[in-house]
Amino acid sequence: MLEDEALIALDVEQLCRDHGAGEVAIAGNLREAREVAVSYDAAIIDVMLGGEPTFDFARSLEAAGVPFVFASGYDKLDEIFADFADVTLVSKPYAGADLIEAVAESIRKRARSADS
Repeated sequence: MLEDEALIALDVEQLCRDHGAGEVAIAGNLREAREVAVSYDAAIIDVMLGGEPTFDFARSLEAAGVPFVFASGYDKLDEIFADFADVTLVSKPYAGADLIEAVAESIRKRARSADS
């Protein structure tokens, strides 16, 4: 999970664990995200981390076939999100159930495309 707000990150970490996630890696900036020595099964990405856009990192996940969603207060960037037409944007503030469903759907979509 890429999130620079500590309280949000901790809440989302617990939410993921409550819904069966075994390991949850939290990165508060892109350097940490790149250094995480885990293979991502899925990701939740804030659009901006400390003023730095996360789109290149998102593209690297997309290229690696990792399902992900954007969770962000930036929901009026249509021209940028157009590059990620198949990626769900969950707008902050969001309900935990909405975020979990979006992640689950991104995993299902990736599995369907892998089976094709």
